[in-house]
Amino acid sequence: MTFPKYILAVLMLLAAGFAAAHAAVNDTVNDTASAKDAEWFSYRDAYKAMLWFEKYGKPKHLIQNHYQISPKDKSVSMETVRLSLVSKSSRLNLPLDATGRTVLPMLKAAYDDNAELILNQKANQYQFRPRASIVIRADGVYEAADLRAACEQLLAYQNYLGSDVLRGKKCTGVRFVYAKKAADAVVELKSAERVAQFLPVIDGAAFWDESNENFKTVTYVFTGTPEKSQLVTRSAPIAISAQFN
Repeated sequence: MTFPKYILAVLMLLAAGFAAAHAAVNDTVNDTASAKDAEWFSYRDAYKAMLWFEKYGKPKHLIQNHYQISPKDKSVSMETVRLSLVSKSSRLNLPLDATGRTVLPMLKAAYDDNAELILNQKANQYQFRPRASIVIRADGVYEAADLRAACEQLLAYQNYLGSDVLRGKKCTGVRFVYAKKAADAVVELKSAERVAQFLPVIDGAAFWDESNENFKTVTYVFTGTPEKSQLVTRSAPIAISAQFN
């Protein structure tokens, strides 16, 4: 190797080293920023809130309960939000769906250990609450009568919790919730009296008390449809929520 070529090779190695160092610094800064944003809140509080559903003694076989984290800013995406359950001896990642819900494990040992729920965001920018919804069927076939009964179960449970907002309200329908980019948000209404029809798909919120329009939604309204109808979904929705009026 000639002397000029040797110098050139050295300069290239130095440049590569500087680039790697710069990338490492950026990674460190990003990791530090992420750690700085991460905040914890009480697993015991979440556990106690979820325990109401566990102890609820009235019919609930058609509904289910999750723990939900939702941004106060309705334009914020949940894609980058991560939640973990951390105790003295273990760490458990809790996957969130597009609505911010997770299956919260009811672990007495973690409760006794005063475990923490770690959010990789600023906690004061989010709301934390249990979220009841209708059970999703694996076969995608729903009897209209079952959907009505599920809505009534959910309303009874919310009233049991003391929800003044729903006091005196009635079930009016259910909403099938899909991702905004879902290509298969299809719900077909079938009945013996009518020809099968596809229900309209619109942008909307996932749940009755939310105002964002971050999802594709299909709403089945109870009024004006035969009691013995069936609803058939082409793909499983993210959630099925009850609608009240």
